[in-house]
Amino acid sequence: MKTVKISLNSIDKVKAFVNEITKFDSDFDLVSGRYVIDAKSIMGIFSLDLSKPIDLNVHAQDHLEAILTALAPYIVE
Repeated sequence: MKTVKISLNSIDKVKAFVNEITKFDSDFDLVSGRYVIDAKSIMGIFSLDLSKPIDLNVHAQDHLEAILTALAPYIVE
């Protein structure tokens, strides 16, 4: 599992992010405080506080580099 911080601070970013990760068969979780939601669920994402970066857990062994490359526009340091 790999964890990265991402920023989804606009509706367009959320839609583009969900479209991007649904291309992969791996599981993705978004963690904000005590809430953990499926990152492929657009309704779940909107239930989180998107004003600050949130953690994305990528449950993938294969294609991890391809996943991180695809998610690069959303990753923050």
